Amino acid sequence: MAFNQIIDNIDLLLTILPEVVKSAITQYPDHTNLYEIVLDVGRYPEARFKGNQIVRLSENKIRYEDIDYVVSRIGFFTADNRAGIEGTLHRISAIRNRQGKIIGLTLRIGRAIQGTIEVIRDIVNLGKSILVVGPPGMGKTTKLREISRVMSDELKKRVIIVDTSNEIGGDGDIPHPGIGGARRMQVSHPNRQHAVMIEAVENHMPEVIVIDEIGTEEEAAASRTIAERGVTLVATAHGNTIENLMKNPTLSDLVGGIQSVTLSDEEARRRGTQKAILERKGPPTFSIIVEMRDMHTLAIYKEVSDTIDKLLLGKKVSPEIRVFDEEGKVTVTQQEIEVSFEEEYRHYETDKPKDEKVTAIFPYAVNRNRLERAIHSIDVPAIVVNNLDEANIVVTTKLQAKNDSRFVQKVADMNLSLHVIKSNTSSQITKFLRYIFKVYTDNEMKDEEALREINDVIENVIKTNKHKDAAPSSPYTRRLQHNFAAEKGFYTETIGDEPNRFVRVYPEHTE
Repeated sequence: MAFNQIIDNIDLLLTILPEVVKSAITQYPDHTNLYEIVLDVGRYPEARFKGNQIVRLSENKIRYEDIDYVVSRIGFFTADNRAGIEGTLHRISAIRNRQGKIIGLTLRIGRAIQGTIEVIRDIVNLGKSILVVGPPGMGKTTKLREISRVMSDELKKRVIIVDTSNEIGGDGDIPHPGIGGARRMQVSHPNRQHAVMIEAVENHMPEVIVIDEIGTEEEAAASRTIAERGVTLVATAHGNTIENLMKNPTLSDLVGGIQSVTLSDEEARRRGTQKAILERKGPPTFSIIVEMRDMHTLAIYKEVSDTIDKLLLGKKVSPEIRVFDEEGKVTVTQQEIEVSFEEEYRHYETDKPKDEKVTAIFPYAVNRNRLERAIHSIDVPAIVVNNLDEANIVVTTKLQAKNDSRFVQKVADMNLSLHVIKSNTSSQITKFLRYIFKVYTDNEMKDEEALREINDVIENVIKTNKHKDAAPSSPYTRRLQHNFAAEKGFYTETIGDEPNRFVRVYPEHTE
């Protein structure tokens, strides 16, 4: 669809400008590409348009009187030196001298643009937590505003916007219609954003929380707490790319957190890595990351966990690239192949392995010694055979399967099960064996134990019709338990202080 732009009463913005600046702006009848006006004492006034076009508005330099003229016609400036015009989305930011006097103003044109999220509408419809990153001026806040409207009005979600600078919902007590039916909580001071985020969840029972500019450790921690409670998050964060977030110690928790781990000699050999490696601490707060590379190009990371793990291993990632024009036509120029654990070893559907006590594996273009070491290491009932006739499972690499279709057909004709791994490495071979023989890691076993516990708690709640507490657990475990209970239709909350925080489950329909 074509974008339907609603320019937010630019006439109201013109009324607060000095006459010489106002006259110059009115000479440009099409204000669609105007995004800010800059007024600095002792310098020429400028209008900045999309495409890095800068226009001098007057040959007269700005005076203190001009700045005072504008300031006297707008609301007061908050602690972050921002003000607005009631009922609009325009933002006025102040520059002060050392004595606190305002000597410069940046007037950002605010717009509500319906249709701007059609390029990611399918992602919004998934109902997963979305983080939008990108350079300033790319339209991140505009997208948040439109996502808020669509989720509230079209998807019928209970949406609350935590609006620290009033950029999403506009200035004044009555929110701008651009956010639709979403509710808006204003923030008295930027330092209180994290507290208002938690307050919104505890007091108003939203299904979706929308936040602009997550930038502190407290806000990142609040985001994780909200995600643990099963509330969907839609937010922007300081950082141009996903790699920026990983390297930022304050915000890396949004993508799971990064930690240094020292492996044993045996584990390092098994993985084929150095002993000291970087790993993700836990699950990311956000399921999907949208990276705005320019005004018309988005990179979509649909599996954040997998993306972070690959980047930490030094591997290249290939996000889905969506390019859209002014008419809303979308072109996908690069498609990421999303690979689940089962799909990673692309099982060519033939019959299942023969029901035998010991599984005979025939490696084709896969290192035999590595396969034997992996079998011994994880202690599975398998042997490596030399001939296809002796095998009931065949394993080969992705490249080999692609280049040798005759062999693939031969395996299918013999009614054997063929598994394809990405590469001929110890780690890929080990993953293949774990999948085939359902050998779980310690973390996977802990996950199962946590889910069994919360299921027992839910059964107890059903019997007694009273709330019941699970045992104290880690943030990751609590998040699993919150999600499990939510799927069963139960309301939960996190109680207590670390390290003794736990999940409490309430009877159905408890508010």
